[in-house]
Amino acid sequence: MKTVNHWIGGKTVEGASGNWGPVTDPATGAVTTQVALASAEEVDSAVAAAKAAYATWGTSSLAQRTGILFRYRALLDARRDEIAALITAEHGKVHSDALGEVARGLEIVELACGITTQLKGELSTQVSSRVDVSSIRQPLGVVAGITPFNFPAMVPMWMFPLAVACGNTFVLKPSEKDPSAANLLAELAAEAGLPDGVLNVVHGDKVAVDALLAHPDVAAVSFVGSTPIARYIHTTASANGKRVQALGGAKNHMLVLPDADLDAAADAAVSAAYGSAGERCMAISAVVAVGAIGDELVAKIRERAEKIKIGPGNDPASEMGPLITKAHRDKVAGYVTGAAAQGAEVVLDGTGHTVEGFEEGHWIGLSLLDKVSTDSDAYRDEIFGPVLVVLRTETYEEGVELINASPFGNGTAIFTRDGGAARRFQLEIEAGMVGVNVPIPVPVGYHSFGGWKDSLFGDHHIYGNDGVHFYTRGKVVTTRWPDPSEAPAGVDLGFPRNH
Repeated sequence: MKTVNHWIGGKTVEGASGNWGPVTDPATGAVTTQVALASAEEVDSAVAAAKAAYATWGTSSLAQRTGILFRYRALLDARRDEIAALITAEHGKVHSDALGEVARGLEIVELACGITTQLKGELSTQVSSRVDVSSIRQPLGVVAGITPFNFPAMVPMWMFPLAVACGNTFVLKPSEKDPSAANLLAELAAEAGLPDGVLNVVHGDKVAVDALLAHPDVAAVSFVGSTPIARYIHTTASANGKRVQALGGAKNHMLVLPDADLDAAADAAVSAAYGSAGERCMAISAVVAVGAIGDELVAKIRERAEKIKIGPGNDPASEMGPLITKAHRDKVAGYVTGAAAQGAEVVLDGTGHTVEGFEEGHWIGLSLLDKVSTDSDAYRDEIFGPVLVVLRTETYEEGVELINASPFGNGTAIFTRDGGAARRFQLEIEAGMVGVNVPIPVPVGYHSFGGWKDSLFGDHHIYGNDGVHFYTRGKVVTTRWPDPSEAPAGVDLGFPRNH
């Protein structure tokens, strides 16, 4: 059986706690790997390695950092198929989705390659007689990232490339459900020339997480995951004096107005709801149909959803893979089986789906629930699976009111041909990311990603300018130099005394 160990101080370090976690192939249900689960002492070792590396990395030149990052970007690009294959083997998503994940992570590596412009300071001269004021940004020290199972390569790359580009050192605690991609990312960083200890990977469960949150040498924590855990991360790390960005869960809505292109809206709903098996915080999980278009829109969504081919992620014919674990599969199925009792019309029920030859895999089909009420479990909770709920409203105003009443505010979208309606929507909606005829409005790397309300705890979004600001702190320097003509008597600097 394959074993995944820690990466500390530039080398593989065998797990010493005696605790191991199983890693399952979601397509077969078989345990293929064991991953070391770190003790608090092993976390301390990783932080110590990062702290030692910071002594030189924190004062390294921007030219050195960007040179390494450019080489790193080239290595990631050359090995993207290998990274994607690891993701598919442990997460289950189809290879094309895994490749897309790597590509989105590469965007942030590319942003980090341009850190020289992101870290430029400001200067005001002559604010008073011979007084100048400058603003600079400096690294924090050792920072940590705690990342989820659904994007085991992309989300870590949303964090550590910018962090190390800014001069910090990094301790990554990836999900123990699919840990191998994180180790490969670290190995490639070392191959690119990143000094030992600048990037460390420590695997584990709550023991490792709590050790990072309490560690006195960790200055900041980045997190992506569910809302309850994001709230816990934020509360605990903040109480320990750390800077925190904790991105939580979502219930993303797509408002479809009567004038929308319904074919385009249906295409978007299917790809946004069921892509990556719905295991993504930016999935569209609720469609709000306005006016009389509901029946036609649901019919078009159903027609497209029924054609999606489900199978192993390494099969090129597969368009959707299994869920990450059997327990998660059963939890998602529970929302579908309970929906009818709570008043929903079950248009598609995917709970009985199996794949021939892979009967023990964590399979579930696509489910579509219509006429769902806002007080039903399928609407209120983040299901994190291939379940799309449809709600009906009579007017645009009712739709916006419904969306804004949600405790989540990660992303949302509107489908319409009316520019005025779209403009109103982007100003009135209470969410951090908005799409106009774009179903999953994940910003490009040089804009920041983050939600509102229960979808974000902390003041900074992730990557983009917010990411740079999160991983640095500002310093303002006020300087006054006497004019050289005022040099002490007997010191001649060559300047006229009557200047």
